[in-house]
Amino acid sequence: MKAIGYVRVSTEDQAENGVSIDAQRERIAAWCLLNECELADVHVDAGISGKRADNRPALQVAIEDATGNGGVLVVYSLSRLARSTRDTLDIAERLEKAGADLVSLSEKIDTTSAAGKMIFRMLAVLAEFERDVISERTKTALQHKKRNNERVGTVPFGFTLADNGVSLIENDSEQEIIALIHELRDAGQSTRAIAAELSTRHIPTKKGNAQWAHTAVARILNRSA
Repeated sequence: MKAIGYVRVSTEDQAENGVSIDAQRERIAAWCLLNECELADVHVDAGISGKRADNRPALQVAIEDATGNGGVLVVYSLSRLARSTRDTLDIAERLEKAGADLVSLSEKIDTTSAAGKMIFRMLAVLAEFERDVISERTKTALQHKKRNNERVGTVPFGFTLADNGVSLIENDSEQEIIALIHELRDAGQSTRAIAAELSTRHIPTKKGNAQWAHTAVARILNRSA
């Protein structure tokens, strides 16, 4: 099996942790020797932050080399590979789809083994759970803001932003237009017909436009339902 090594270190990491480029190379070479893998190449990102995976050219080349020959990508630690679980799992998925593997020496993760694959699957489940929890909390927070007439994104039609930059205050003139929209809707008019009526009456939109879109009417109806 061919192995591709990847090494990353920033100036700050070298000073604080002492995990130099040479030290990482030596660990990768030792693993390859022990596991009878041919170390085809070692790609290095020097002085580059690991915050994002897509802005590290050597990493992208290393992944391409590993996926190109169905070999194994070997790193000193997962923190050298990526800072986020999401990036790590994305890279692992790319490797898996190409029939390649991932080895992280510090964490003793080796997807060439069944145990290593199981660990990565567990990481994937935990990452998905974390995303779901964040999404759930976000929805709850947005609902709370709406119930308390607080700003969520752009200021909606019918309201004006208070001086505190958070609370919404009813705009009397726009509230009258909302009432008109509901009257037209109750009379059986479609959102397109209502938009055309508002445009004909020269009633301005929130942005001061003369022409109304049916989607804007639909949003107002949904929000004020």
